[in-house]
Amino acid sequence: MNLNLSASANVTRLLFKPSLCLPHHTIPTFNDLPIPLDKAFLSKGLKSDIKAVVLDKDDCFAYPDSKEVYEPYKQHFEALRKEYPGRRLLVVSNTAGATSWDRHLKQAAEVEKSTGVYVLPHSVKKPGCGAEIMAYFKQHPETGVTDPSHVAVVGDRLTTDMMLANMMGGWGFWVRDGVVPLQQKSIFSRMERNLADFLASRGVQAPRPFSRSD
Repeated sequence: MNLNLSASANVTRLLFKPSLCLPHHTIPTFNDLPIPLDKAFLSKGLKSDIKAVVLDKDDCFAYPDSKEVYEPYKQHFEALRKEYPGRRLLVVSNTAGATSWDRHLKQAAEVEKSTGVYVLPHSVKKPGCGAEIMAYFKQHPETGVTDPSHVAVVGDRLTTDMMLANMMGGWGFWVRDGVVPLQQKSIFSRMERNLADFLASRGVQAPRPFSRSD
């Protein structure tokens, strides 16, 4: 069984704090991701110090089930790798690297080989793997990440990627349109778009990350 128990367990949080599923910045596609990511907040008057980027894979920079970067995104992907080199760029997917799904990490190895970016093996699916992500960065101090506010999560799903960002205390960048055409997206993905519009119309905003040093 490959149900996302983490998402199911955490979705009840939205009843009490719906802002947890909202992004700090929204872009149509991966090609619209600002580089460096801090540029997204200059006009908003928000202070950020993003040192590392966590990337979702499916419908973010790749087609679901694909192990390679979507061709039109390859140039932008390489620019992101250059801006956040080495361990500062990390793929966290609920398919490749999720040990309940990718049991022998074969998919993770294939994605790493094609992208040149490390794929995090994690036992808890998003949005509940924040502790595993921070443990990874702690093991690699060269990234400069000492606080969740140094991390940005980029992905296409509100109830996994954006909830992960907010629950761990990082920044959320929502890829609203992604690679898959709207009519081919899952019913859950389409419902999330309506949820985002509903919450935004009522003035609900994502919680702002605060560094422990603030």
